[in-house]
Amino acid sequence: MISEKLNQAINDQITAEMWSSNLYLSMSFYLQKEGFDGFSTWMRKQSQEELEHAYNLADYIAKRGGQALVGKIDVVPQGWGSVVEVFEHVYQHECHVSELIDELVNVASAEKDKASQDFLWGYVREQVEEEATAQGIVEKLKKCSDYAGILYLNDKLGQRK
Repeated sequence: MISEKLNQAINDQITAEMWSSNLYLSMSFYLQKEGFDGFSTWMRKQSQEELEHAYNLADYIAKRGGQALVGKIDVVPQGWGSVVEVFEHVYQHECHVSELIDELVNVASAEKDKASQDFLWGYVREQVEEEATAQGIVEKLKKCSDYAGILYLNDKLGQRK
């Protein structure tokens, strides 16, 4: 059985994951409008991945006898100044999500819930990858010396499976 405190903390993370999904979907729409179909495709897949995180957390709560709930999901930003700004925002957001997940692990630890700690460590590992990927894209975009480089990266990221 999952504790009420941990159940609530995971529900908060479900809401955060859904907000992240909406953020990346908004970014996808913006990038598509700006003519960057590859970046838009990458962002849409990222949006789907965040939604999957929410589903996985909800399934975990159910398996532990708790109740998964979705809290209020705030409005997300709708526009950015450039592709670099979009991905800088992605990187900053992924760093924020890393902090949220670290705090979630701390709650599981304080509740002495080893099963939840083990489950959440999977999210910690995945989050490290997401943060590194976002940082790598920002670094590559900043190295693009001309529009052709950005278009090349747009094409490459559009091939995301």
